[in-house]
Amino acid sequence: MPSLCQDLHADDPDVKVMIAGSTLRKVKSRSWKKQRHFRLLEDGLTIWYKSRWVCLLHGKPSFSQSLPVEAVREGHQSEVLLSIAEEFPADLCFTLVFHGRQGNLDLVADSPEEAQAWIRGVRKLIHKAQTMDEKERLDQWVWDWFQKADKNKDGKMNFKEVKKLLKMMNVDMNEEHALHLFTMADKSESDSLEIEQFVYFYKMLTQRDEVWKVFQDYSGDGEKLMLEELENFLRMEQQEGEQSAQHAKELIDRYEPSETGNHDGFQMYLCSQEGSIFNPEHQNLYQDMSQPLSHYFISSSHNTYLLEDQLRGQSSLEAYIQALKRGCRCVEVDCWDGSDGEPVVYHGHTLTSKILFKDVVSTVKEYAFKASDFPVILSLENHCGVEQQTVMARHLSQILGDSLLTTLLDGQVPQQLPSPQELKGKILLKAKKIGGLEQCLDETLTDEVSDDEEMANGDPESPCTEDPPAANKKHKKSKLSRELSDLVVYCKSVHFHGFEHARSHAKCYEMSSFSESKAKKLVKEAGTDFVQYNTRQLSRIYPSGLRTDSSNYNPQEIWSMGCQIVALNFQTAGLEMDLNDGLFRQNGCCGFVLKPEFMRDATSQFSPEKPEGRQGYKPLRLSIQVISGQQLPKVNQKEGSIVDPLVRVEIYGVPQDQAKEETSHINNNGFNPVWNETLNFVIHTPELALVRFLVEDYDKASRNDFIGQFTLPFTCIQAGYRHIHLLSKDGTVIPPSSLFVNISISELSED
Repeated sequence: MPSLCQDLHADDPDVKVMIAGSTLRKVKSRSWKKQRHFRLLEDGLTIWYKSRWVCLLHGKPSFSQSLPVEAVREGHQSEVLLSIAEEFPADLCFTLVFHGRQGNLDLVADSPEEAQAWIRGVRKLIHKAQTMDEKERLDQWVWDWFQKADKNKDGKMNFKEVKKLLKMMNVDMNEEHALHLFTMADKSESDSLEIEQFVYFYKMLTQRDEVWKVFQDYSGDGEKLMLEELENFLRMEQQEGEQSAQHAKELIDRYEPSETGNHDGFQMYLCSQEGSIFNPEHQNLYQDMSQPLSHYFISSSHNTYLLEDQLRGQSSLEAYIQALKRGCRCVEVDCWDGSDGEPVVYHGHTLTSKILFKDVVSTVKEYAFKASDFPVILSLENHCGVEQQTVMARHLSQILGDSLLTTLLDGQVPQQLPSPQELKGKILLKAKKIGGLEQCLDETLTDEVSDDEEMANGDPESPCTEDPPAANKKHKKSKLSRELSDLVVYCKSVHFHGFEHARSHAKCYEMSSFSESKAKKLVKEAGTDFVQYNTRQLSRIYPSGLRTDSSNYNPQEIWSMGCQIVALNFQTAGLEMDLNDGLFRQNGCCGFVLKPEFMRDATSQFSPEKPEGRQGYKPLRLSIQVISGQQLPKVNQKEGSIVDPLVRVEIYGVPQDQAKEETSHINNNGFNPVWNETLNFVIHTPELALVRFLVEDYDKASRNDFIGQFTLPFTCIQAGYRHIHLLSKDGTVIPPSSLFVNISISELSED
């Protein structure tokens, strides 16, 4: 079995350069530039340099610390390489970009030819890795384990090497059984396994008894599934109804060349995306995108420019790139007067570094629509004087050009906000505005606006600032550049004066910002009013200024009020970003998710505190049989360390739906643990619930260690026997790590 490199690119001149290796400059800053030898390993997926590995395929087992590459950028396409542009021309420079939140790798070659060889070679290998089918991925996985186990590199594996391999693979197997499998695979009786024999050994090792049992329940002869039998399985277990007959034919065509299905094909289907817990129909754009903006949840970032904490962290254009690539549709820009007349972006009154406003705008222009065609909102926190505000307006107009929305779509003052569909390809500015859309031609308007319009409606943006005394606050005015004001159309920032005032006076294009504490207070005091308010106007929620470590609040509590722009620190991995990624994983990852119907009705009486009070209330029972786990990643990289996994299922939604249940832990088995335990939940508001599957390494003496997770909306769950493909703490895939579950959803009234 050849590796990816041997299979596809053995004669490719670029890959040959990479295999031979090159001495490249690794650049971290203008002053830190060091030569390192880089080369492509035999697997065609791993680049080695000075005791570290860069990986071109997610979830490779070979190197636990390898970094998965997402793309390669050519030329001066990073802040670091731009800073040394005078020293090294663009045709020598390139950047490796990694999945997740890992920093990039900036490199400089000795010649343009060498740089091009690496750029083309990496792109070809990334493309191949991304287009591998399930069987090719499994073959690559097996090849990688063989390479890992073959310590002396003789192309064979003896029993001693096999025992070490089992520990690496998270398997605690007694020596007698391991020797039995080894002997069965050693058909040449040479006391060693070559690659073909190792494939057989691996197949025995990964035999799935729990899948075999399901297969036999529907197979008449226990050996194969006839078309009718597979159709019965899809109808009875997978609850596919009328689609079962057609789908059964498609599955046999896809996974079996014959007219029947065997066990291997059945298992391949269950492990594929079709057998995933996530409904594939919801992965693509499937929602109505022609409703007003206020009817959608919008993926939103707080202080987008920061890569780390809020006080000393680095401000970076890369942070905007990462957020936009993840489908974020509302990014924040904090603008301050620069010393040379050019506005800068940073977290004011802190030690965070500064970047130029015009560079941020250029970055947004380049990356705004790579992940999604739907509009991007530029949330401006403006601390500049009038002069540099005018500079900002000029940069926005010149750099963004036609992408920047500066006029009403139909020339009419709107009674409701335009839709994402109508605003495709447009960038909207959210900021203060002189007057309203009705008076935009009134030249007599003052260019002064009240500072309390963007006061944080609760607590300050930064712990470094304090609210002015109430007596002074209402009189405080600041000058606003008319040029900047004129660029604001559908997202005018205003102070929130209460729900009663909003009902009688507010315009649909006016929006307010609330701190997380203010929003939570409103939830408790006036839940239904908040839901109704959010049917017509946008509201933006941001983390407390006390979260200087860039931690996040639970966004689900705020979505339950219908708030659209729930801004999170995208740079901080954890539960809160798992929930955000989970909600926006649906609908083509476009950054917009249509709110439930009862949150789009202006007369809605829904309150998350009392979900049973709404029209159409129908609670559901969710039953999850956690059957088994497959090839879970190691937590502790010591050779003899093996995980003791448990599975926790967490429900996030309205307060009544918040729940957690977990299985027992399995001692010393991360390779194929079997639980066969059932966890039960009642979901009162299914339309708002998110379900998180968390796998942890049990530790009785201290806190459990994270192994993997997957989060998805309840409405995207497929019932039946399903695999859950686990993600790392950073949100990147870790194949072939998965859970095998059986899911049942029924009405609560049913027995």
